[in-house]
Amino acid sequence: MFACNGILFNHESPRRGTDFVTRKITTGIAKILTNKQEKISLGNLNAKRDWGFAGDYVEGMWLILQHDKPDDFVLATGETHTVRDVEKAFSEVGIKIEWRGTGIDEKGYCAKTGKILVDVNPKYFRPAEVDLLLGDPSKAEKILGWKRKISFNELVKIMVEADLKLYRGA
Repeated sequence: MFACNGILFNHESPRRGTDFVTRKITTGIAKILTNKQEKISLGNLNAKRDWGFAGDYVEGMWLILQHDKPDDFVLATGETHTVRDVEKAFSEVGIKIEWRGTGIDEKGYCAKTGKILVDVNPKYFRPAEVDLLLGDPSKAEKILGWKRKISFNELVKIMVEADLKLYRGA
């Protein structure tokens, strides 16, 4: 039996469910811009995650299945970003976030208007929070020739644009 194991770190796309933080952020921005929501409430802003584009991971899965012998592979970007990087998604729509406060009192304000756009809500804290999730894709890169094509910044842009289109009806 040919059986492989792929350990895939967070793979994101506009098809990701809105209960995942990446989509919660991008749909939240689209809803804020279309006056359907006032702010985005998040949990641990300092959680570090290895986020990559789902399409790149699909290619990696295909390469795993094409390999001449079964093996285990990790598909990941090898870099982390914090939930606080919500500010990069806001920058895609021309909004600069200024952070004020600490802990559960920390808020992200629009630098131009002073309006609160991001707050911290303890109900979104995970009981068994893992502070750092980081994958090492070096084996998949070396043996399979797999390499992600979409950078984190490109992924943010793709997801923000898709949700803006969805909520603006374009």
